[in-house]
Amino acid sequence: MKYIVILCDGAADTPVAELGGKTPLEAAKKPNIDGLAAKGEVGMVTTVPANLPPGSDVANLAVFGYDPQKYYTGRSPLEAMSMGVHLELSDTTFRTNVVTLSDEENYEDKTMVDYSSDEITTEESAQLIAAVNEALRTEEYEFFSGISYRHLLVWHNKENKFELTPPHDISGRCVKDYLPKDETILNLMKKSYEILKNHPVNLDRIKRGLNPANSIWIWGNGTKPALDTYKEKFNLQGTVVSAVDLIKGIGVCAGLENVDVIGATGNVHTNFDGKAEAAVKALRGGSDFLYVHLEAPDEAGHRHEIENKVKAIELIDEKIVAPILKALEEDGEDFAMLIMPDHPTPLAIRTHTSDPVPYIIYKSGKNIESGVSSYTEAEALKTGVTVEHGYTLIERLTSN
Repeated sequence: MKYIVILCDGAADTPVAELGGKTPLEAAKKPNIDGLAAKGEVGMVTTVPANLPPGSDVANLAVFGYDPQKYYTGRSPLEAMSMGVHLELSDTTFRTNVVTLSDEENYEDKTMVDYSSDEITTEESAQLIAAVNEALRTEEYEFFSGISYRHLLVWHNKENKFELTPPHDISGRCVKDYLPKDETILNLMKKSYEILKNHPVNLDRIKRGLNPANSIWIWGNGTKPALDTYKEKFNLQGTVVSAVDLIKGIGVCAGLENVDVIGATGNVHTNFDGKAEAAVKALRGGSDFLYVHLEAPDEAGHRHEIENKVKAIELIDEKIVAPILKALEEDGEDFAMLIMPDHPTPLAIRTHTSDPVPYIIYKSGKNIESGVSSYTEAEALKTGVTVEHGYTLIERLTSN
């Protein structure tokens, strides 16, 4: 028996005027997903507890089957685990974005132009983080390069008592009211601007008409996590396919294998075909469990890219769901598949919410009449099926 999760990050939304009052899930052509919805369990599930922030860290922990109330220790330590960074229990870690700020003289007067610096390449941003680390590293703290705009700061022997704002929550806003209250972190950010504003990488990006990554933005603080492995918790061994360090980090902590896919970017231009090939290879190579994470709908939501959000959902259906289903059919495998977002990322507000999301659980050989014509927020709501705790969905997926 194979158990597969297709995680469409941030795909849930609210009606969009430019789509004729439809949500992206309603506007997208997704015959494979809709077909599974018609023959499976469909409902709404809450992935983010009311007292926790609606981040992909909290929500994906829940989808993986871990109660965030018990296991959540912050976003950045999960990313650190993926990056192979050794952590002590006394360390506090931080997600460190390279962002584009406007060019006002005073740092406090600048605006958050782009939280991802035009989704800067990993190769370019690695040079920028190296420059920041060389100039600012001390025995207390150091920076580590990650993927694209997503990087890491580790502060040794520091208690985790910080209130920090995600940069994607303040797109287009003046940063003044959202700056860190901790003077050390604020000074690191201000000094990074002086280091990066005229860096050769950024001067070249400006020449090419791209946003310069002219500052770091520190957020997502946390401490070293301790998850029960999938073998211990569910007696399963499996594989994670993702372009995002956060998801890979959960996989590391869960004792799952991570697969690196060339050209996997986390946006709508990611290597969908490569991800599907990696997923099929993992299933045929002995994995009982497969978690395929697609970041593209979430990125489009943050960037208010309406067409790209619809396109991302359609590409997931065509290039991920379809080939995996085909391979399972060819191999005669019994399987159960869960398809869902981790949280909504509404285009209207360009950030995450804690609202319930629609899910499908389809089990081969156990077709049911769900009464659902397509996989959308409204159709899932109409079923009346609600799951209060997102971390219990894996149990529903794996139960007989």
